[in-house]
Amino acid sequence: MTSQTTIDTTGPGDEAPAAPSGATPGRGLRGHSWFTLITVAVGVMMVALDGTIVAIANPAIGDDLGATLSELQWITNAYFLALAVSLITAGKLGDRFGHRQTFLIGVVGFAAASGAIGLSDSIAMVVVFRVFQGLFGALLMPAALGLLRATFPAEKLNMAIGIWGMVIGASTAGGPILGGVLVEHVNWQSVFFINVPVGVLAVALGVWILLDHRAENAPRSFDIPGIALLSGAMFCLVWALIKAPEWGWGDGKTWAFVFASIVGFGLFSFWETKVKEPLIPLALFRSVPLSAGVVLMILMAIAFMGGLFFVTFYLQNVHGLGPVDAGLHLLPLTGMMIVGSPLAGAVITKVGPRIPLAGGMALTALAMYGMSTLDKGTGSAVMSLWFALLGLGLAPVMVGATEVIVGNAPMELSGVAGGLQQAAMQIGGSLGTAVLGAVMASKVDSDLEGNWADAGLPPLTPEQADQAAEAVQVGAAPVAEGTPEAVAAKITDVAHDTFLSGMSLASLVAAGVAAVAVLVAFLTKRGENAEAGAGVGHI
Repeated sequence: MTSQTTIDTTGPGDEAPAAPSGATPGRGLRGHSWFTLITVAVGVMMVALDGTIVAIANPAIGDDLGATLSELQWITNAYFLALAVSLITAGKLGDRFGHRQTFLIGVVGFAAASGAIGLSDSIAMVVVFRVFQGLFGALLMPAALGLLRATFPAEKLNMAIGIWGMVIGASTAGGPILGGVLVEHVNWQSVFFINVPVGVLAVALGVWILLDHRAENAPRSFDIPGIALLSGAMFCLVWALIKAPEWGWGDGKTWAFVFASIVGFGLFSFWETKVKEPLIPLALFRSVPLSAGVVLMILMAIAFMGGLFFVTFYLQNVHGLGPVDAGLHLLPLTGMMIVGSPLAGAVITKVGPRIPLAGGMALTALAMYGMSTLDKGTGSAVMSLWFALLGLGLAPVMVGATEVIVGNAPMELSGVAGGLQQAAMQIGGSLGTAVLGAVMASKVDSDLEGNWADAGLPPLTPEQADQAAEAVQVGAAPVAEGTPEAVAAKITDVAHDTFLSGMSLASLVAAGVAAVAVLVAFLTKRGENAEAGAGVGHI
């Protein structure tokens, strides 16, 4: 158990708070737990939104700036790469310098980078400032969790994390809807400019409300070699996952980066046993519940983000919906996450995380199985049922796994724990997209030629077959201009049937991953160090 004494670093002359779960006497709203939650939620909302909102703006950005497809892909990849690589280090910065300062710097930097993107006149500038968005977003996310951990007493922490998870889920799922409205009715720049007033609001609230808490035994130095080794290993891993769909899983370059990441993680682990103040004390992973929470977060993200990746193509390319309408069809998922997250927090507080986490992953597995049955004729009611069930299953996992990771870490490592939680989710999402994408590609490659021939269509050359397979993997029909209507209809049917067979297999794999996560959930338990947060004195 860690020391339960924390240091208030907000400035001399301030009175120490007597009631961390409410308004602090003599400070107005400074340090008020629920207003702290509102403040960090405003900041986190920007980062979560930008994870999905930009995809809708990419076509308009390409038209305006004359960008190629590969350049547009870098708008997403640069952000994700910078975010994933720096999350744990950013969490350590919060532990060292205080989460309040780190959060505010993250918000200011993220909003400024967003404004700079809106003013950019070249794709290179957009990509560069997306990197800065990722770096500042990495500062913001773990700091938000660290502030919640320090502000809320143990009996209210799960509810706070539930609302925090609700904001992330709603922002992530709502990104395509908001992005579609802004791009359609304003311009692509507005997708980024909207972060500026949100950032100003978050900074104003943060300066007014947030109270900095630091553990008495907070780290006093930096593990520079550890940071370099971990960042390099994370970069190689994420880079391999990003490039695998392009290079192929059998390509030597893909496995070279995978091998480099394994070597990097090995060297990092060895170094951490030698340094006085390691970036991540490996003893942290002696906690079976914490380690299980990290694994659970990865498995959840594989099933959720990997499976949902194809649903957007299904809605738009198979059912012919526009981006906004496709986003609206996902509202049952968003709605159940909004409703379910705070409810899950309350249930976990009463019964502990184990049963809600196992039940949530079981529901997720069932929902992914249901999504494997979707076809061209599936109506909105059936789709909504499976999407709602998925949201209901994800809610307790987002809340419970976060509490298990952060609550089982010592107070002085709450930022690192928050970085672990976010990094696990980012890597899981990337792994899910890459692995399930490979499953989809393999299924399309094996079925397309036979389905094409069975439909009586003329044979394709190897080059034409490759081009057709690329289109079918995202649900598009490879119909050339001037193709007779009857032939075009056959090609469309073949493309959609082949895509659906691939999506069905990918969804079943996602369901299997979720089923494994059910077993992992039984290794979790309530955070042993949760009491080291709020509810204790300050000096």
